[in-house]
Amino acid sequence: MVMEFLDERSKQILYAVVQSYISKPDPVGSRFVTKKYSFGFSPATVRNIMADLEDLGFLSQPHTSAGRVPTDKGYRFYVDSIMGVREAGEFDSENGDFVRQFAKKIENIRSDVNNMFVEVTNSLSMMSNYIGVVTPPRAEKTIFNRIDFIRYKEDKVVAILLTEEGVIKNKIIGVDPGLKQDDLNRIADYLNTEYSGQTIDEIKNLLVKKAYREKALWDKLIARAIKIYEQAIAFTEDDVYVSGLYDVMNLPDFSDISKIREISKAIKDKHIILKFLDELSDSEGVHVFIGNENPVEEMKNLSVVASTYKEKERPMGVIALIGPTRMDYSKAIYMVDTIAKCISRTFD
Repeated sequence: MVMEFLDERSKQILYAVVQSYISKPDPVGSRFVTKKYSFGFSPATVRNIMADLEDLGFLSQPHTSAGRVPTDKGYRFYVDSIMGVREAGEFDSENGDFVRQFAKKIENIRSDVNNMFVEVTNSLSMMSNYIGVVTPPRAEKTIFNRIDFIRYKEDKVVAILLTEEGVIKNKIIGVDPGLKQDDLNRIADYLNTEYSGQTIDEIKNLLVKKAYREKALWDKLIARAIKIYEQAIAFTEDDVYVSGLYDVMNLPDFSDISKIREISKAIKDKHIILKFLDELSDSEGVHVFIGNENPVEEMKNLSVVASTYKEKERPMGVIALIGPTRMDYSKAIYMVDTIAKCISRTFD
């Protein structure tokens, strides 16, 4: 942890500079720090400490006559500090009503998963002025409830899969033209009886074992049922809910048109976000990625605060806030953590 290499005075000054710059995006000078914070240090002492922090890579100076601004390393120090304390502070007391209202709102719409996640992203972006993102429950982690087949063309069928979490998936799959609607209904009845209540992951493993052990014993209908079901549950994970792209563009951090293009590209290409967030889907707690810490090239100038939501301790998906590196991390961490837990309770 970077904090271990700094003495107490340096930590105080660095924390003050980062906090000041987050509040107002102007380079922070030693005189400003001396006036705003009651450290008891002279402006010369503060100036020397800030120069040392710049040499260590925690601060940078845009112009020789200007004050300092935090680097990614400086923000990391700040985030590690607040993650260590994890106190909600003013945000908690000021926004307790929002949390209660939000919990009540998603409780009323929890049967409509799509509507619930739209509400989540809208609330995240509205309260933070950053981009709210939610990945829905990953299909393989959801619990199978039932499946239905509706003939679409002679050799095509629409498979409608419903999970216990309320997720509905539709897919057109190829079938034997000789199968009638009655045959499709019998196949659906067999699959619903045999596999309802198990996760898609568990069902995939069962199919592999069953095919290996009992292939010679299957009747023709069951063999067809398994083949159709394997096609039906092979869904591509390309869903992601995003809100607040145009709001974040109003922040002073994105006054440069080239930066707007960067963030627009990163957000509009949903595969970029999915690739990044999918790696967090089995992790615990809140994760913060600052600037160059992001593994995805298109997000090197952004910060991400993310957490998984669960159902009965099973990771289901990820909620996140994406914004500039000059993010209000304390507020963002509190929001993401609180809302992730709120969604988890709703699923439970």
